Amino acid sequence: MSDYKVKIYNSSDKEIWNNFSLKSNQDTFLFQRDFMDYHSDRFQDFSLIIYKKNKLVALLPANRVEHSLYSHQGLSYGGFICLNTIKTTEYIELFRVALEFLHQNEITNITFKELPVIYLHNITNHPIAYVLFKTKAELIRTDLHSVVDLKYKKYSNSRKEGVKRANKFELKVEESLTCDLFWNEILIPNLEHKHGVKPVHNLEEITLLKSRFPNNIRQFNVYLNDKIVAGTTIFETKNVAHCQYISGNADKNELGSLDFLHHHLIENVFKDKLYYDFGTSNINQGQQINQGLLFWKEGFGARSISQGFYNVATENFKLLEDILV
Repeated sequence: MSDYKVKIYNSSDKEIWNNFSLKSNQDTFLFQRDFMDYHSDRFQDFSLIIYKKNKLVALLPANRVEHSLYSHQGLSYGGFICLNTIKTTEYIELFRVALEFLHQNEITNITFKELPVIYLHNITNHPIAYVLFKTKAELIRTDLHSVVDLKYKKYSNSRKEGVKRANKFELKVEESLTCDLFWNEILIPNLEHKHGVKPVHNLEEITLLKSRFPNNIRQFNVYLNDKIVAGTTIFETKNVAHCQYISGNADKNELGSLDFLHHHLIENVFKDKLYYDFGTSNINQGQQINQGLLFWKEGFGARSISQGFYNVATENFKLLEDILV
C-alpha cells in the first residue's frame, strides 16, 4: 500500500496551498490562489494536493475539461510544485500516484505545461523529463522564451542606437501605480489594430491582480513631453523580471522608446535580478516564430530557453511501477 494520498483542492485548503507554494522549489506568485482564482468562473479547477504519510509534499495546479486535465490553462506555466528537498524516487512515486488517481477519476490524459527553469530555486532537482520519458509522454508544443542572463547582458548596435534616439528626444521612464493609461492609450489600441485581439487580462482583471500583488506586478511607462508613448507590465519574482506586456505607439522605432525603456529596466530597476525574461515570440501554437520580435529581444543579449507542453495518458501510471531495481 502506498504511503501517498491524493486529494482534490477545495477553497478550505487555500492557506495550506499558499504556504506550501511559498516554501517550495519554485519562485513565482502565479501559483498563489489569489492569482489562480481571479478567473475561477472560466475554469473547472481540479488542482491536486499530494501527501506522503500525512505530510504535504506536492501540489499540481490544474483544471479539468471533460475527461482531460490541464496544467492550469489560466497560467503561463505549471507542473508539480514540490519541496526543494524532494528525492528522485519520491518524485517518481508522486507522479505515479497522481496519474493513477486521475485514471481512477475517469480522466484519460493530462497536458503538462512545463515550468521554465529560470523559475526553479534548484535546477539540479528537476527530474520531470525522466518521468515524461517513462510514461511515453507526447511532446505537443514547444515555446521559446527570450531571456537575458544579467551577468552576460550585451546590447546590439541597433539597440544602442535606439537608446541614443530616446535620449535625444528626452524621453522619460516612470513607474505608474495603475495600468489604466498604458491599457487604454497604448496596449488595447495596438493589439486591436495589429492583431484584432484584446489583452489576456482586461483592465479590470489586471487592476485586481495588481492590488493583490502590488510588489510583484509593476507598470512602467515612457513619456514624451508628458504624453505616454510606450510601456511594459512586469511580473516580478525573486530572481526574474518577466515582461508580461510590451507595447509602444506608432513612433516607437523613430523615438527608440522601447529600447530606452528596457535598457533602463535592465540597467537600473532590475539590475540585481538573475534574469530578465522578454517572454516568447512564438505564434501558431509554437509552430512559428516572429523573427522581427525575436531579433529585437536578442538585441539586448536575450537567448532562448525552451518550455515544453506534453500530453500523458493517465493509464501509463503503470509504467512507473517497476523502475527501481
